[in-house]
Amino acid sequence: MRTRARRRGSVIPAIAAAFFIGMLAGWFLKSWGAPQPAELRVSRVLSEPDVGARGSAGTKEPDLPGDVVSTTGEPRIGPAEPLAAGAVMELLRNRHLRLPVDDASVEAMKGGFEERRDAGRRGHEAVDILAPRHTPVRAVDDGTIAKLFNSRAGGITLYQYDSTGRFCYYYAHLERYAVGLKEGQRVARGQVIGFVGTSGNAPPNTPHLHFAVFELDAERRWWEGRAIDPYLIFRP
Repeated sequence: MRTRARRRGSVIPAIAAAFFIGMLAGWFLKSWGAPQPAELRVSRVLSEPDVGARGSAGTKEPDLPGDVVSTTGEPRIGPAEPLAAGAVMELLRNRHLRLPVDDASVEAMKGGFEERRDAGRRGHEAVDILAPRHTPVRAVDDGTIAKLFNSRAGGITLYQYDSTGRFCYYYAHLERYAVGLKEGQRVARGQVIGFVGTSGNAPPNTPHLHFAVFELDAERRWWEGRAIDPYLIFRP
């Protein structure tokens, strides 16, 4: 009799402990959800809005075709098939890029690309568009702000990828950026992205926009690519 009583006495606490553990497990699953495989957890993180690169949560913009925008705001885009120089020029002219400065003279750009700088040690590979200080600078094409950069030579500069990730547009010697502009931001053709100035090594009394176009290489680095004469793109 005593043995049976001892057995009953040990079973009751065990049942109570099991009930308590079950209640605790139910609360945990309800609060946190069932465990997930590592692959699922990673994919969920990549699909959530990146507050630092894309604005406030809940306003995630669509990624560039077939890729994502990194947390630094720089689009990571896979390599594209290289094109011959003539095909590249035709492609750009068919995009009907707008002038980065309103009412700029296209003919005044002629020859600027071939000019030699630094006593002939390097080519200009860009055009200079003279305009009064604080004149708005507009995006020549739809695309993404790849990099906001301040350099000794170019001063306040801006690199913009086109919407396909094949081309990069470079704007330099800016006075300042447009208010709120940030890396990774989508911009539309004609949108004000900065203002003409004399930052960097530009002559202080000659405000102008240093504007360049280049085809990105296979690595898609914003600072590298094949330079293209803007005059040949804009000329009638």
